[in-house]
Amino acid sequence: MNLSTFFKENPKAALAFSGGTDSAYLLYAAKGAGADVRAYYVKSAFQPQFELADAKRLCEELAVEAKIIETDVLAIPAVRKNPADRCYHCKKRIFTTIAEAAAADGYKLLLDGTNASDEEGDRPGMRALRELSVRSPLRECGLTKDEIRRLSKEAGLFTWEKPAYACLATRIPAGEEITVEKLKSTERAEDFLFSLGFTDFRVRRFGGAARLQFPASQLGRALEKREEIVKELKQYYQAVLLDMEVRI
Repeated sequence: MNLSTFFKENPKAALAFSGGTDSAYLLYAAKGAGADVRAYYVKSAFQPQFELADAKRLCEELAVEAKIIETDVLAIPAVRKNPADRCYHCKKRIFTTIAEAAAADGYKLLLDGTNASDEEGDRPGMRALRELSVRSPLRECGLTKDEIRRLSKEAGLFTWEKPAYACLATRIPAGEEITVEKLKSTERAEDFLFSLGFTDFRVRRFGGAARLQFPASQLGRALEKREEIVKELKQYYQAVLLDMEVRI
């Protein structure tokens, strides 16, 4: 099966839209196939502002209607307390929220951007997708991340080279309670590093410290910018640590 065939068989659907490479290409393909697909973006404390900005920009460029829904994921104890299966509880709230809004708008089928490169064992939220009967056309059609980037580039989508980005909650160790303050500190710290030109990095909490993880190719530059980085990030953390083991 290819995406054209998928959308001929499923001409009307709602899309859980993140503004990332995968869901962006899926939205593009749906429009190209003439399908009636509406994008739903869930805004929560776990999404940085730039993700919402990218989602809006992509929808404007494709002339596709997007619906933005807000939800308080931290109101769920099983999310706020940050157990090992936090992602499951968070995904279930997000996709349930989208499904309810979509159903009210007349969309019964819900899609997401999971691709063929995504291993189920690495994504605890997959269980929530199965329970809610969410379909993943990219995965069903065997499209890998590399193929999606290539196709997105050919289509002229600005998202083709957008780095993979996990939500802000992933920066807080499992078992440590998630708070709005911790999430905001993470977002501000990462925004600053983005402004310096760093990419594909993470700022993870380690006690009260920031543990910086950069690709090996950017470690040298991080050391060159050491004083500038420490000065900025110590506004939000007690200490700033550089992780020499690349595990992004």
